[in-house]
Amino acid sequence: MRAARLIKMVLLLQSRPLMTATELAQELDVSERTVTRDALALSEAGVPVYAERGRSGGYRLIGGYRTRLTGLARTEAEALFLSGLPGALREMGLDDAASAARLKVSAALLPSVRDAPASAARRFHLDAPGWYQEPSTPELLGPLADAVWADRRVSARYRRRDGSDVERALEPYGLVLKAGVWYVCARADPGSDGQDSSGCPDASRDFRVYRIDRFTALALHDDGCFVRDETFDLPAFWEQRAAEFARSLLAAEVVVRVSAAGAESLPSAVDRAAANEALTAASAPDELGRVTVVLPVESLDVAYAQLLSLGPDVEVLEPPELRARFAGALRTAALQYE
Repeated sequence: MRAARLIKMVLLLQSRPLMTATELAQELDVSERTVTRDALALSEAGVPVYAERGRSGGYRLIGGYRTRLTGLARTEAEALFLSGLPGALREMGLDDAASAARLKVSAALLPSVRDAPASAARRFHLDAPGWYQEPSTPELLGPLADAVWADRRVSARYRRRDGSDVERALEPYGLVLKAGVWYVCARADPGSDGQDSSGCPDASRDFRVYRIDRFTALALHDDGCFVRDETFDLPAFWEQRAAEFARSLLAAEVVVRVSAAGAESLPSAVDRAAANEALTAASAPDELGRVTVVLPVESLDVAYAQLLSLGPDVEVLEPPELRARFAGALRTAALQYE
């Protein structure tokens, strides 16, 4: 522990011309007294750490000293590619590895570009959770992330949507953070219950997606590591499954007639892909420029809320119960505004 801290202290001093004891203590998460002891230990070991007294004093390296301890460990190299996701790194327990990696990279840079990481951090930040959501970290995310990095099989208890629990042996391939919710993409091991999270048979042992906050228990499997399928492409897999999931939600259909302005606004009001497909397949415009489209929607209640935002630029034709609901709402609104 202390050896890693001493190396970090050298890298900090190598990346900056001067650091106060307070700054070093904050970076190293120790007391200023410990910083003094560590600086003395480095000096005794031959590292030219010089302490400058006074109000503007601090610690610095003299004689152009540069350490060669800038090689990245595997976990540091992997974490470096996620360094733009500080919240995700912290939740997976990789923030220390990412910090060490950034320090090593900074120490290896030429002085003229050493401020590049800080400059980029000041200009870009990724905020993953959606608006009006209070992000929470699943309790078992850390152990599951460790298993993903180490290609370790896990035995897990998973709660389905209906509230029932199932036992499952999984090969966890990758983690996905979507709008503040963590998912794991995994493949079920032989001997598990042979079903996916929705209860469907899993005869081919293909990859599945599980919400991590639904795991109620997790342990490393006795069989140890699994052999990773190198053809598995996590971004492509997620994109495909996300599109399939979005499409599966569209369980109903409505027929609407929209004006030119309504056709332009429709993809912003409902599922964008479904709207674009419906508009492409729509009939030719009538004499007023309106087109009739058959639109997949999640439900009639959802369609009512979404299409109402288009106002007079949309007319619901079918089903009759939705058309009647729109007619009643518009009559009530007209009376309110008279």
